[in-house]
Amino acid sequence: MISCHEKTTINSKMVTEKGDSLTFVSGYSEVNGLKMYYETYGQGKPLVLIHGGGSTIQSTFEKVIPLFAKSRKVIAVELQAHGRTSDRNADLSFEQDADDIAALLANLKIDEADFFGFSNGGTTTLQIAIRHPEIVDKIVLGSAITKRSGVPEQFWGFMKQASLDNMPPQLKEVYKKVAPDPNGLQVMFSRDVQRMLNFKDIPDEKIKAIKAPALIIIGDKDMITPEHALEMHRLIANSQLAIIPGGHGDYIGEITTLKPDFKESDLAVPMIEKFLDKK
Repeated sequence: MISCHEKTTINSKMVTEKGDSLTFVSGYSEVNGLKMYYETYGQGKPLVLIHGGGSTIQSTFEKVIPLFAKSRKVIAVELQAHGRTSDRNADLSFEQDADDIAALLANLKIDEADFFGFSNGGTTTLQIAIRHPEIVDKIVLGSAITKRSGVPEQFWGFMKQASLDNMPPQLKEVYKKVAPDPNGLQVMFSRDVQRMLNFKDIPDEKIKAIKAPALIIIGDKDMITPEHALEMHRLIANSQLAIIPGGHGDYIGEITTLKPDFKESDLAVPMIEKFLDKK
């Protein structure tokens, strides 16, 4: 059941790499038993950004938000147990995340949007297109998986033995900056690990049923295999596939990929915007 009580606050200015200031609105919305945190930037057609596992809005999308916000209304969310959003007494699932985002958009009175999800957020975006096609215009699937075979077998072995000590320090640092609960980091980590251990393949028929235009992106050194991205491309009739030089998230400047020689011109934003703008 969706509750439509919503609290919104004006937050302080965000400073980008270039020193330009970008104002944004932040708020919490009561969504399926969660207090879901979100930020909105810019004006125009809505673009919903969905972060990766163990992440926050900023750790996944800080580098690209100012670029997208020049011509769009960007709505960036934090999912259950991540960042500033509360937890519920239930395991994470991509299906539930999809339902939570659909409920948030209903609260915000947004009938239709484009969606860009990265990593786990990409799989959530797939579930939005499957479960809530009426709110979807276009989808961008960044390093998403639909099957366990979409990543090397050793990934699943790593997940079985994962501990907080192995979590990238950049993700820990950004989480601690924003999370109200100091014990929440372990909760988030444990829920993300369990989600992956519970993950079951999305049936091909459900993926084939997606009608929304889709742009599938991976890096050539990504965790997601090129074969899996190609298979997804073949299943989604109205899709494009881009394999870009780099690793898992290099193409959006995800925080764990940043290097001293980072340049905004290396980001895939122009390609994504060309796809989103196409009539």
